[in-house]
Amino acid sequence: MSLEATKQQAKTIFPILGLVSIAHLLNDSLQAVVTASYPVLQGALGLSFTQLGFITFVLYFSSSVIQPFVGAIADARPTPLILPIGMLMAALGMFGMGIAPGYWSVLGAVLLVGVASAMFHPEGARIAYMAAGSRRGLAQSIFQVGGNMGSALAPIMTAYIFYPFGQKGAYWFIVLAGAGFVIQAFVARWYSSQLKLMPPLEKKKAKKTVDAANSKAVKKSIFYVIILVFARSWFSASLGTYFVFFLMDKFGLSIPNAQMYIFTYMAAGIIGTFLGGPLSDKYGRRNVILLSLLGAVPFAIALPFAGLTAAYPLLFLLGLINHSSFSVTVVYVQEMVPGKVGMVSGLITGLAFGMGALGSMVLGIIIDLTSIQAVIIACSYMPLLGVIGFLLPPDKLNKRKSAAV
Repeated sequence: MSLEATKQQAKTIFPILGLVSIAHLLNDSLQAVVTASYPVLQGALGLSFTQLGFITFVLYFSSSVIQPFVGAIADARPTPLILPIGMLMAALGMFGMGIAPGYWSVLGAVLLVGVASAMFHPEGARIAYMAAGSRRGLAQSIFQVGGNMGSALAPIMTAYIFYPFGQKGAYWFIVLAGAGFVIQAFVARWYSSQLKLMPPLEKKKAKKTVDAANSKAVKKSIFYVIILVFARSWFSASLGTYFVFFLMDKFGLSIPNAQMYIFTYMAAGIIGTFLGGPLSDKYGRRNVILLSLLGAVPFAIALPFAGLTAAYPLLFLLGLINHSSFSVTVVYVQEMVPGKVGMVSGLITGLAFGMGALGSMVLGIIIDLTSIQAVIIACSYMPLLGVIGFLLPPDKLNKRKSAAV
């Protein structure tokens, strides 16, 4: 590689990171439309908690299962055009949400939104990786914070769009999908130009994976990361999807007032996601991963028993701490398997969505069988699984592997 190419590779390209983060915001805000519409859909279509859980399962399972395959294909044959095409599919999903007359038609619309998300995330993470230069933690944080901002809009959507406009409020988000199409078309053009500049030797290097001697240790470490993502996602699902119903049941809050508590958690998650990457660049990926779960334990256990006033600071702290590893887990595994950036990004990001989906479905069923309070209390102990993080290898091992490829 030439000296000029090396300098270019080490440079962090903030305009592209900003645009791909905005694209992530728009993409995930369209996903958030689904969960934001739950209180309205439950009243308009008479849906049970089990049905709401299954809708969430279809949304996130469709987006998560496909992601590693999209990433693997992109590793072998990067496809910039998949970005704007996915946004068109999401627009169709929004239209379907607005006209859906019943449960099964809602599922069909949700499936379109989920597949569109699966098409975006691996390639979006790859673009962030390419534009990161030497600051991968920061770059992934910028990319992921856009998605968290989009997800955090769900309570606002419920309070100010679905509550006054009903189910047809979904039509408003077709405009967001149009804006996303324009941004992603521009980003796709930059992505395509970067691929053309990459010399053949570098393309071959990008396809290499960790050598066989390290594969067993790598697989074991990825397994531990999967358990940690599972714990984080199930806990987040209990708060993001069902805590609003817990507040309405326990304190008799209205839908808009209850959603403000969830917005506090989501908004703090944006800050946590942004801070997590730079902190991991400085203090280590594993340390931030440990903090994001074990640091949340006392606040998580206290939350179900807190009053309305104390719930606000507890939710803020939980969002801040719990989301700090959102981008870090992706970078941690990317550095472990640097030759498979797309597949790894799809696996870890998709896994987070998939585990949240499975959690939402299972928790919805358990709520119908028991009570909302019993499930929220049980889920408050999920962050204790963070002790598994001590089994992860130190960051310097990841960096040696990354440098060797």
